[in-house]
Formats: sequence, structure tokens, C-alpha cells
Amino acid sequence: MFGVTTSDDYRPVTWMGRYPVDVTTILVGVHVVCAILTALIIGFVHNGVLNYAMFDSAEVWHGQVWRLITYAFIHPPSPSALLWFAIEMYMLFFFGREVERFIGRRGYIWLYVLLLLVPALILTAWGLKTRTGLSGSGALHFAVFAAFVTLYPNVQFFLRIPAKWIFLILAAIGTLSALAAHDWQDLVVLWGSIALAFLFIEFRGAGPELAWINDFKARFRPKPKLYVVQKSIARPVEPDDVYASIDPILDKISKLGMGSLTESERKILDRARNRLLKKE
Repeated sequence: MFGVTTSDDYRPVTWMGRYPVDVTTILVGVHVVCAILTALIIGFVHNGVLNYAMFDSAEVWHGQVWRLITYAFIHPPSPSALLWFAIEMYMLFFFGREVERFIGRRGYIWLYVLLLLVPALILTAWGLKTRTGLSGSGALHFAVFAAFVTLYPNVQFFLRIPAKWIFLILAAIGTLSALAAHDWQDLVVLWGSIALAFLFIEFRGAGPELAWINDFKARFRPKPKLYVVQKSIARPVEPDDVYASIDPILDKISKLGMGSLTESERKILDRARNRLLKKE
């Protein structure tokens, strides 16, 4: 199924000639433009201007809520940072498009917005105790790769290594680096973003089968309504020939009299009489 459109909601935002432009392509373009603007601001204006775009929990609590979003669009222009930015954009373009094709445009936009906001909101709450900061989109776009791996864990890439092992290697490198630097904020952002991407795909019914998630979703499904079906009462079928139905009763009357009839025989006799009167 890799590389196949499986969502009815997937469609390009626009077209450039014969080439479709999807949400992922637009996101890559926005990040590239922001990287160029970052370099121009640092080169011709002042580094301090970018401080107003970085995430700072203290400033967010003072009303600068735009920092919950703008932090991800800051890309420092150093050689090493630009190299990692190029790798990051490649991962977003290649893997993000496959995720978008699978879950559809609206689902993909929701995923990206959640990956953008939720880590910042976690750090904002953390900021009540310790001031926190964040800039860049590395964890966000690595989480997009995590969503891809959730959908296609066994797709092979570099040296025919399955995607799930590449993900585990990269996640281990990021985890060990954060642990060595005692950078608990980056560690929380990294694994919080990964968990969010994984659960988002799982709750949309894709990804590996997990019994506990299915049980959790089943609790919120509407229970089927029960309807009481009344038991039909079988009515005695009377023969079409009225005389045939009452002949045995008439014989009994001629031999034993009317007093010998049972209640049910009297009812049969009355119904037969009524039917005869209607026919007449």
C-alpha cells in the first residue's frame, strides 16, 4: 500500500502545470522561506528580533501567545544547522506526503497543528514551575516520520533497512543526547511528539493492531439500542368449509344435547353461525 492514495479526502490544494501542490509541499515552502528570512534578519538587522518569535513560557504567560506557533519556523543559518534543516525538509517532503495521502488532507492538517501546539502547551504548563524555551521544528518533523513508520513500519530504505529500525536508531540518538545533556525539556518534546503522532494514527484506525486502544475506543461508541419484539400469538386456523368445521359438534349435540358442549366448542359454533349470517 506504500505510495497509494487510500483516503477520499486526499486532493491537491492547487496545481503547478501538471504537478500537484499538496499541504506538505506548501509546508516545505513556508519553512524554506522562513529559513531565508531568518538568515537575512541575522545578517542585516539584529539577532534580538528573533527572540520575539522563540517559545518562552514566561512570555507566553504574559500574553505573547504567538510564540506557541512561531518557534517552529526559526531556522538558524549556521552551516551545521542548515545541513540538518535540509535533511529535515527532505524527511517532511518525502514522508509527510505519504502520511497526507493515507489519512487525507484534513487529517494531516490536524496532525500537523497538534504536533505544533501540544509540545508548546506542555512546556507552557511546565513553565509554571521552571521557565522553559524552545525553537526549531526538529521534533515536529521527526514526529511526522514517526507517523509514517506507524503506517508503513516494514518499508525498506537505506541499505534495505526497514523504516521502523531507522526510526528506533534516530530516536535512540536523540534520547541519549538529551539524557547526556540533562536536557529534560527536549526529551519531553521529542517523546511527547512521537507519542502524539503514533496515537493520532492509531485512533484513526491505521497502524498496528493494539487491543487496549480498541477497547478504549469501544467504551465511547454508542451502544446498540434494544427493541422488545412482541411474541405473535398463533390464532387457530379455521377451515374454509364452515359445515365441515361444525359437523362433529352438531353430531355431539344430536346425541348428548347442548349441555355436553365445552366452552371452546360453543365458541366454534358461535363463530360458524356468525360467518353463515355474513354470507347470507
